[in-house]
Amino acid sequence: MMDAAIVALTRPLRDRFRTLRASPLARNAGWMMVGQGLSLLLQAAYFILLARLLGVREYGVFAGAFAFVGIALPYTTLGSGLLFMRYVSAQPSSFAAYWGNILLSTVAAGTVLTVALCLIAPRLLNPASASIVLMVAIGNCIFGQMVAAMGFVFQTFELLRMTALLTLMTNSMRLLAVGIMTVLMPHASARQWAIASVYISLLAAVAGYIFVTTRYERPRFVPRMMVSHAWEGLGFSLGWSAQSTYNDVDKTLMSHYGMNVENGIYTMAYRVVDIATIPIAALDAAALPRYIRDSGKDILSVPRLAERLAIRASLAGLLMSVCLFVFAPLIPHLVGHGFTESILALRWLCLLPAMRGMHQLTGCALTGMGLQRFRTAAQLSAAALNLVLNLWLIPRYGWLGAAWASLATDGSLGVLNWTILRRFSR
Repeated sequence: MMDAAIVALTRPLRDRFRTLRASPLARNAGWMMVGQGLSLLLQAAYFILLARLLGVREYGVFAGAFAFVGIALPYTTLGSGLLFMRYVSAQPSSFAAYWGNILLSTVAAGTVLTVALCLIAPRLLNPASASIVLMVAIGNCIFGQMVAAMGFVFQTFELLRMTALLTLMTNSMRLLAVGIMTVLMPHASARQWAIASVYISLLAAVAGYIFVTTRYERPRFVPRMMVSHAWEGLGFSLGWSAQSTYNDVDKTLMSHYGMNVENGIYTMAYRVVDIATIPIAALDAAALPRYIRDSGKDILSVPRLAERLAIRASLAGLLMSVCLFVFAPLIPHLVGHGFTESILALRWLCLLPAMRGMHQLTGCALTGMGLQRFRTAAQLSAAALNLVLNLWLIPRYGWLGAAWASLATDGSLGVLNWTILRRFSR
């Protein structure tokens, strides 16, 4: 009788497990979780070694240049990755042309933006950060964004194991490079690491090109396609740019005010939050192709799915927030006592994963439903709020003001996206 009861209790669990295995969404999210879970370990080791290699001041110098370049990153592909996903999903025969459009747009726009960033940097950043913008921009605006756009190719066909592999490969290269530098030179400058990062991004871009071309076909370059889709692509880029702005403008402003040590303290805590948000990013990446496909069949099913996923992601983010608050004191033991103040910074920022779970999953649904303009409007509003708050708070309170601005921005964006989605669901 006891055996029968056990079987009766375990049958629903087995049925639920079979259902999850049969679900493409769960399978793709699982691949992203596995790949990004391994990447989580690699990134954690990478950040620990890099922080020890650079020290808090040089880490802050690099963070200022990296954040400044990050604000412009979305424009370096002209939205070609999302354009690929949108049009190749409907017409797979157009693969070669849109694959070529990714490469052409990234090289052309990335080169123009790299030159522009180098001209602007001395006016906005402190001299130390401005001097490494060229290397950071080449590595991120051209090679790094090329790898990111290649991830959209596999994401389009719901082969997120390949997207996860690209991420894993890039993080492995970074860890290897910083490990070698740690052995050869116990202390390095931000410039030395910026140069190493260029080579890492170049190798990752070449490997990604080989992956895509070998699995599918060679790119076909159609310059007029880049021109004809430029306006639509800029719409996608504008939304991503707003997100980059409210993520990176605080670190850019701290660099502008010469707060390199405070920037290092704050950026370390912020990077820990980014790593903790990886499971939410995995679910977000897995859900987008489903949103796009389902919106063409039953558009009302997308908000319902998005609301369920957003609630689950927020609950998972809240659990991660508790873990961040509890384990924050480990930071100085791992990366050095120069980062002791990062404990307090992380405890202020620990609620961000829960907030991101809400605004990323609901915002992704708006993109999949063809309502990118509403998502962009919400993101631009959040970016404007973040800029105003940072301009007001950072000169007075340093990194603490930046933390307050981040919490206000992510929280308000979650409310905005949820409200918009609920309106269209009715």
